Amino acid sequence: MSKYYVNKFLFTVDRDPRLLSRYTEEPRSFVSVWEQSIGSRLIGNEAEASTAHAFTEEERRALIEHDFVTLFEMGAHFFLNLTLFIGIYDEPYREKLGPLAFQRAFASKLGHWRGKAYPSIMT
Repeated sequence: MSKYYVNKFLFTVDRDPRLLSRYTEEPRSFVSVWEQSIGSRLIGNEAEASTAHAFTEEERRALIEHDFVTLFEMGAHFFLNLTLFIGIYDEPYREKLGPLAFQRAFASKLGHWRGKAYPSIMT
């Protein structure tokens, strides 16, 4: 897994409401656009781009499908993974099931990791 690149996606999308909205509404096209234009820019140097990073097919699929369990299992940073998907799902879950409903669902879907060491997030 290109953990750095996936984590960069999670971080940049989570901190920009416009990007988060685009990712929520059209994940397939947004992931492609992000990878081709946003993700290629080097942090701290907007004028320079890198071709060294790309998503694997599995990463791309997990991002498109909002598959936070697979992202966690591949070693995406837990906090970045959680906060991005809270940004997408917290309100609809809360309206339907009450406070912290999405966080409980997130924890439940990762319940099979109880008692195990987290996957490594080292890049």
